[in-house]
Amino acid sequence: MGALDGILVVAIEQAVAAPLCTVRLADAGARVIKIERPEGETARHYDSAVKGTSAYFAWLNRGKQSAVLDLKSDGDLAVLRTMLGRADVLVQNLIPGALDRMGLSAEVLRDEFPHLIAVSILGYGQDTDYADMKAYDMLVQAEAGICAVTGTPETPSKIGVSAADISTGANAHAAVLEALIERGKTGRGQSIEISMFDGIADWMTVPLLHFEHTGKETQRYGMLHASIYPYRPFACRDGTLIIAVQSNGEWVRLCREALGREDLLEREEFATNALRVQNRAALDSELEPVFAAMTFEEALSRCKNAGIAWARFTEVRDLGSHPALRRTNVTLEDGQVASLPRPAGRTSAFEPGRLPGLGEHTDAIREEFGAG
Repeated sequence: MGALDGILVVAIEQAVAAPLCTVRLADAGARVIKIERPEGETARHYDSAVKGTSAYFAWLNRGKQSAVLDLKSDGDLAVLRTMLGRADVLVQNLIPGALDRMGLSAEVLRDEFPHLIAVSILGYGQDTDYADMKAYDMLVQAEAGICAVTGTPETPSKIGVSAADISTGANAHAAVLEALIERGKTGRGQSIEISMFDGIADWMTVPLLHFEHTGKETQRYGMLHASIYPYRPFACRDGTLIIAVQSNGEWVRLCREALGREDLLEREEFATNALRVQNRAALDSELEPVFAAMTFEEALSRCKNAGIAWARFTEVRDLGSHPALRRTNVTLEDGQVASLPRPAGRTSAFEPGRLPGLGEHTDAIREEFGAG
């Protein structure tokens, strides 16, 4: 049981963005029917890292049913239409125009299934010149400017996880929930377009506003913050401590209580965050030797006592044993169990569904939705 118990979701999906949306719906109790090709969706074949199962598939497909349907055949297309007649939500991330070629354009869906919330996940807005562009995560990160502000001065980089896909899936999930609330008031569904580019462009709002209003381009600083300072790692004698100073009150506590450098408070060029950003090289030359003279534990203790926000640099190899990591167990297709990070907002009572085998529910779904 969950908040979405009784909600039927049809998912024509692959890879990350749409499956992330629908796994969140499944986690909340929705019935999610995942329609796959005979060879299975793309993410089933990315790797076999999790006891023979793809890491992406293990992450994003718990609690779903899998039906293999050939949507180019009249019989299976009839099954889909019957499903849509009973469904609350359709989520799809096929290439632009694919649903139209099946005779399921936005207009048809609206007229034939007025209760249906139809979510199309696309690379770019369909009213733009990029409407037909193929869109994969790194390509969208590059197009939307994320790579221009990520990395080192010498090397632009993409974010190290599928940020465009993940943000799109989260946006689609939120849009579905809003549409369900609205349908509860009006009785009508709606067609929703979720663009990957839109999601990442939204993330780029601050750099864009800085450029359009001040003419300044956000530079790449690696792990140093572009517009808040000091917000960066500092090398100590035996490790690296990351600190974040976001207000003048914290700046005073850092200098006076943590570092014993009250003289820095008298320096006009460090008086405000904007000035500290502008004079970061001069500030680094003052702070770096202070941290370098301390052990990691000494620097950490001083910053904690002064109320300065801090972090360690965690390698992937260390994340699994991180004291803040909360986990949940997911049953794989063959009955083996894998431990995953627990989704945000879920408690220890969360019991995720198992992963579906490819086409595991095909016969039952064909029978349920009336195909001979």
